[in-house]
Parts: sequence; structure tokens; C-alpha cells
Amino acid sequence: METLILVPSSDKMITTLLLTVLSCATSLPLDDHSVCTAEELATYSIVFSGKWSQVAFPKQYPLYRPPAQWSSLLGVTHNSDYSIWKTNEYASNGMRDFAERGEPWTLMKEIEAAGEKIQSVHGIFSAPAISIGTGQTSTDLEVHSGHPLVSIVVRIVPSPDWFVGIDSLNLCDKDHWKQQISLELFPYDAGTDSGFTFSSPNFATIPQDTVTEITSSSPSHPANSFFYPKLKNLPPIARVTLVKLKRSRLGFPIPQTNVTAIGNEIDDSVSETPLDCETSLWSSWGLCKGTCGYLGSKRRTRYIRLQPANNGTPCPNLYEEAECEPDNCV
Repeated sequence: METLILVPSSDKMITTLLLTVLSCATSLPLDDHSVCTAEELATYSIVFSGKWSQVAFPKQYPLYRPPAQWSSLLGVTHNSDYSIWKTNEYASNGMRDFAERGEPWTLMKEIEAAGEKIQSVHGIFSAPAISIGTGQTSTDLEVHSGHPLVSIVVRIVPSPDWFVGIDSLNLCDKDHWKQQISLELFPYDAGTDSGFTFSSPNFATIPQDTVTEITSSSPSHPANSFFYPKLKNLPPIARVTLVKLKRSRLGFPIPQTNVTAIGNEIDDSVSETPLDCETSLWSSWGLCKGTCGYLGSKRRTRYIRLQPANNGTPCPNLYEEAECEPDNCV
């Protein structure tokens, strides 16, 4: 049924123009996230593979208390009205708790609240934590044609507030679901803690900063655990692979025994990351030792702050000597 709009004759021209603008607006293409005419539901297997090795990331690589590892994976399927995190935006309280301590409860409550208020969330999923830097974890998830986006977060352990993740990955391609997607992941800083190293003590960022990607040159500080000034880009620290599962005639997903293997192809051919030796500043000169009336010698020293690795620049001499006049000579 058409709706009639009655207006005075003097306003007919304005109304005609308004209706023309509205008709053009409704004919504009919708946002890519909003258009999905594929079957209503699809099930995917998601495999998270850690690539955090001492060869790829030798600087301050955590070996003990705790060693390099990953938190549990927390994810959500949703539409474009919601995001669990976004680059250059402030992390929520729940995201802060997860990035700093791996505590998911506040973040899960935020996700559930968004689903109840604006119907933007279809489901929450999780996968177990990984006890080593190069391990793997997996789970299944379900997407809906009205909620075709997937977002995940995994905390880097240990770290101040660093994580890897996906923000609003669209699994729908217009009239069909994508069969497989594999993405390399890089570290992000949640902007809530100011530590530079994996094992930094808790030091809140006040005022809070936005979520930013950590690169080989940013933050530009030699103490930063990801600071590799000779590299143009950091190697990927993780990978995530999503594979669409086939459904039986009754509509149930058919398990695939080889899904976990897909995405476990940790690339050993990636060149090793060189780590140059780092030394302290020179100490002050020591006392001048020698026989009165003759030139003596004095020494200063420095120590190794960071051992070289993977064919990095070797350490220089750790002491120097120089001639001097002996002390305490009359």
C-alpha cells in the first residue's frame, strides 16, 4: 500500500525534491557488511596457530615465569553495529581486562549486553589457551546472514596489554559463504598499560591511549620487546584459518578431521630475525696503576645487555685500557 502525503500547493516543489532525494538514497548500495543473501546459517572451524618462536622474535623472548604462551581465544559473530575492538579507538573496560590479565568475564558481559540492546550479536565462542608460543587451538563457530562478521582476541602472555586479533572479518560474499580464509596476525597494544617489555610490571597508561598496531619501529624505544629497527616489517606472530564446514541433509555440520592441519603450516622458511648485541654505556675510568715515574694504565668496562642471535652483530670488546700518570705519586 502506498502512503499519500498531502501538502499545500506552495510546498509541492519542496516535497517533490525531498521525495526525489529519498528515492535516490534508498537506491544506494548498502554497506558491504549489510548485504548477505547466502543461506541463513553457516558453520566454520577456526584454527589459531601461534608463530611466536625464539627464532622469529629473539629479543627478550620469555623462557621462564611464565614462558611464551597464549591466552584462551575469545570471539564473537556479529553485524556492523558492534565491534569488540578497533584500531585507533579506545579499548572498553572488558577489553582492557582481557588484554592486561586475560580475564574474559567483563568483556563477555559487554558482548551479551550489546546483543540484548541492539541485536548486533549472534553468538560468542572460545578456544582453549596455548601453553607454548608455537602451539595451536581450535573451535567451531556459527554465523548468520544478518550477522556475517567475526572478531577475535587472543592475549600475548606475558605482556603488558598486548594481543592479536581480527576485527569484523566478513565471511559472506554476497550470495554465498566464503569457503576458507587464512590471515597472518601481528601484535597490537590495547593502550591501557605503558610497559615496554614482555615482563614489565603493571603501569597504567593515564590518560588511556587508543588501540595501535605494534611494529618493528613503533613504539620507537630500544627497550621495546618488538623493537627491531633493521626490519621493515615484523614477521607474523600468529595465523588464523577459518574453513566452512559442510552440512548433512539434516542441516548438521559434518566434522572434518583434517581441518586442524589446515593453518598449521607454520612457515619455517621465513628468514630468521637478526638480533644485534647491545651493551651498556662505558663505566668511569678506574684508578691509574703503575710505577711512579713511569706511565701507568687505567681501565673502563661495560657489560652485555642483550646477547646477539641469528647472525646479528656480535658484541664488541667489553673493556678498554689507556695510558695515564700513576695515582698517589709525589
